[in-house]
Amino acid sequence: MGQKKSKNTVAEHKQEVSIGLKALGTDIYNQLDKGFFPSVNMPSRSTENINYDPATRQYILGERTVNRSARNIRHVKPFTQLAWAAMFSNELTSHRKTSTLRDVYYSAQAYEMTFSDQQESNNIITDLETITGFSREDFNIFPEERSAIFGDLTIGYTVPGYEGKTLNLTSHPDGVLIGPALTSSEFVGTNADKVIAIEKGALFTRFIEENVHNKHKSLLISCGGQAPRQTRSFIRRLHEELNLPVYIFTDGDPWGMHIAQVIISGSANAAHLRALNTPDAVWSGVWASDIIEYKLPTDPLDEVDIKRLYELQRDPRYQNDPLWQREIKTFLKIKKKAEQEAFSRYGLTYIVDEYLPRKLDGNSKK
Repeated sequence: MGQKKSKNTVAEHKQEVSIGLKALGTDIYNQLDKGFFPSVNMPSRSTENINYDPATRQYILGERTVNRSARNIRHVKPFTQLAWAAMFSNELTSHRKTSTLRDVYYSAQAYEMTFSDQQESNNIITDLETITGFSREDFNIFPEERSAIFGDLTIGYTVPGYEGKTLNLTSHPDGVLIGPALTSSEFVGTNADKVIAIEKGALFTRFIEENVHNKHKSLLISCGGQAPRQTRSFIRRLHEELNLPVYIFTDGDPWGMHIAQVIISGSANAAHLRALNTPDAVWSGVWASDIIEYKLPTDPLDEVDIKRLYELQRDPRYQNDPLWQREIKTFLKIKKKAEQEAFSRYGLTYIVDEYLPRKLDGNSKK
């Protein structure tokens, strides 16, 4: 059975988040109490301050900072928005409520706090992440995207009204949504010995139908394209807390490659956060070399695809592993791409019976 997470971990983390938000509010209050214009310092999120760190194998922010001060008339509005976002986040976490990014935008109007559009609201939430070191998911704020999980993992809920209740994630044949209730749950136990993250829902469903979770003792995750941040964080939890290796299956194109790389190394947009990547996860396919080896049906790479490949070739996340460079060069050589479903040319179960076992039995690092 998989190792169970400490009972106090989630509660302790929530307490840390609350302390962090209140510390920000206390600092602003104390500055006002002393007769100062309140200000906050935060790491700069400019591209010049985003660096790839080989030690953590992800992008991180450098040492540059920016100051936002109520003394500057141009800063008054974003400073006020930031203080409101911290107050609203504290309200959510204190009352154990959740919100979506869209809901935050509309909720501001109830407090007579205005944002020109949702992107402005989203940016303020990101500022709050940068200042506190916590993610929006820690504030119980989630995007609309959802992915799903299926397999033999029993979780214990911690959300209000469900405390003490458990659920095995084989309970629904379509998978269980990876939402706030699931990501905040405790791990009770599992018989799985690996995680398989899948780019597309169609293959996720096929894997469930073909009993991959039992045949390969695996937890199956549908990423729904680019995996949402809470899903990437959840994958890392599965890896770290249950010691499960992670294998990633994507379409055979530059965009699929990057979906895998973001799970492994994180993204520049989230360089201000940690624990969103799983550095030891393995991109297991579909590779460009698989297109050749398995003679898969293909489509030609278009100009945008080729431009993207050259961008990835220069990206530091792709330069430390010969596999990535080899596959990029192969894509550029054959100028073709293939979808995961292309294996169906050999029959509906070929990808499960032939391709998947080869990848999981050690060929994924060839």
